[in-house]
Amino acid sequence: MSVTEWIILIAVLGSLLGGLFMLKNRAHKLEVSKEQMERIRQRKEELEEQEEREKAENDQ
Repeated sequence: MSVTEWIILIAVLGSLLGGLFMLKNRAHKLEVSKEQMERIRQRKEELEEQEEREKAENDQ
């Protein structure tokens, strides 16, 4: 490989790694209130029940 190819390869890898580190540093934990979490759980249960009903209907 020529020197130019090595420089391009190093620049690409550096950009890739730099982007990943920036993404990691910017990521933050999503804070959800207890009310929101309860609504999420209820909605999840409703969707699971609906999926089970649809699956049972399709099996018949």
